[in-house]
Amino acid sequence: MPPAQTMRSAVLFCVTAIVFAVCFTMLKAVIGGESPWLGLLLMFYFMGLAKVGEPLFVFRMPSFIREVRDWEAKGDVYQRMGFQRFGQLLRASPFRLLNTSVYLANRPWDLHSLYRHAASFEATHFWAALLFTPYIAFVWARGEGAIAALFLVIQVLFNIYPILHLRLLRGRLAPILARDGRRMS
Repeated sequence: MPPAQTMRSAVLFCVTAIVFAVCFTMLKAVIGGESPWLGLLLMFYFMGLAKVGEPLFVFRMPSFIREVRDWEAKGDVYQRMGFQRFGQLLRASPFRLLNTSVYLANRPWDLHSLYRHAASFEATHFWAALLFTPYIAFVWARGEGAIAALFLVIQVLFNIYPILHLRLLRGRLAPILARDGRRMS
């Protein structure tokens, strides 16, 4: 990436982080620091910062779960759980606006870029889920079971389903990319 573009991306990332910090502080002053909603907001801020910072860095899955297993790519477990339908829902609903670079891009994706972006998005959702899970347990332990249950539903819809949908996508792309690699060499 050219230095000017790197600088622009770094400034955008820093400005976004500052705006998120100011908004968080203002909301904390209004609803109080004990509010469980602040943890949910931090999860969304994390995902937003990961998206804005994507030109500078990308998250990666831990190596022990990075590779998509055959049963994930070819099995019917993911299909029975509705991960393909989840992808269709994303493309056909206002949720597509959450990631306009994928769903509304004016340029065609090459398969290698799509695979890299899917892996990056999967890792972002994974780390957001990993950070949010102990907070859900904390909210439940504080005796706020209804809010913890709602957060669990949000965790499934905003992190777990996207992770598994993206794993399915990567599992379908990998053989195509491998064939293209063999054909080119």
